[in-house]
Amino acid sequence: MFERIKTILIKEFLEIFRDPRMRFTIFVPPIVQVLIFGYAATMDITHVPTAVYDQDNTKQSRELIRDFSYSKYFDINYYLDEEEQVRTIIDRSKVISVLKIDRQFARDLIGNRSAKLQLILDGTDSNAASIVLGYAGQIIGDYNYKALKERATTLLRPGAAVGYADLRDRRWFNENLESRNYYLPGVIALIVTIMSLLLSSMAIVREKEIGTMEQLIVSPIKPIELILGKITPFIIIACVQVILITLVGVLWFKVPIRGSLPLLFGCTFIYLLTSLGCGLLISTVSSTQQEAMMSVFLFFFPATLLSGFAYPIANMPKIIQYITYANPLRYYLTILRGIFLKGIGVNILWPEILALLIIGVSIIIFSTSRFHKQLG
Repeated sequence: MFERIKTILIKEFLEIFRDPRMRFTIFVPPIVQVLIFGYAATMDITHVPTAVYDQDNTKQSRELIRDFSYSKYFDINYYLDEEEQVRTIIDRSKVISVLKIDRQFARDLIGNRSAKLQLILDGTDSNAASIVLGYAGQIIGDYNYKALKERATTLLRPGAAVGYADLRDRRWFNENLESRNYYLPGVIALIVTIMSLLLSSMAIVREKEIGTMEQLIVSPIKPIELILGKITPFIIIACVQVILITLVGVLWFKVPIRGSLPLLFGCTFIYLLTSLGCGLLISTVSSTQQEAMMSVFLFFFPATLLSGFAYPIANMPKIIQYITYANPLRYYLTILRGIFLKGIGVNILWPEILALLIIGVSIIIFSTSRFHKQLG
């Protein structure tokens, strides 16, 4: 048995590395993709293009504008003179926000009345608009605190104190709240998934296209031996890709990895049983490599959307949340983020590891049962 598996394994390695384009595809695109995704896959919003329509033009309004411009969140690119310019500049997408200050802003502030100002947002991207609104609320809150402190200093007797609530925050696992640290482990999972699916989905269907299925039919090899011989090279290649991608993430993007590396690669091996098993299942039911490739993308995109990579599973409808339990990428993402950011171990991650193991073994068994030593 092991001799026959070894023969298939050697054959697969020779076929993979004989083609220079395949060697390039295996090692170069994953590195390029993690570099591109590492810079693109971020929810941090800074330097928001902003315009100011200051109808008051007083010391108080200029101080507020200065607070906005001095923060890293807003770039004051335009100063408007007319009401019509507000609609025009947003319609042309030159800015995301417009800070509009009422004509009696300073007078109301000094007179102990509510000073009116307005933040007009381009709500096309609702998530970005919500984040920008939060930034503005924080700046306004700081401005109000300074104004209240100055007023208290002026009105109260010397040495008098004003009580206030002092909130001190502490961030665990991602101290600077960098979204890249959260998304990059997910990018590793996506790249490993798509590469392993693409490579393994061509395994059986390639034999059909080049006409070597007849040789497999007359050989004494068993389906399970063929499946093991087919997936072993891809497991080795995928592990090498994980090493390369992890090195780029840790050394280039400074993503912390606080957990156990052996646990990371052990869980990756278990996950690869699932992704490679799915690829082989696609390969056994496909007639051409083009059909196999289309089937891979039909599987990959729903799996990504239902994994929690971009959208929290808790925000999905209940019926969709139940469906995600059958998605192996969901568990692998939880494992990766737990190992990278939290440094947790098997005592916490064992439910996800067990789910991956059950799904992986089931898919391998089903893929083997789908393979029949006959054409067509």
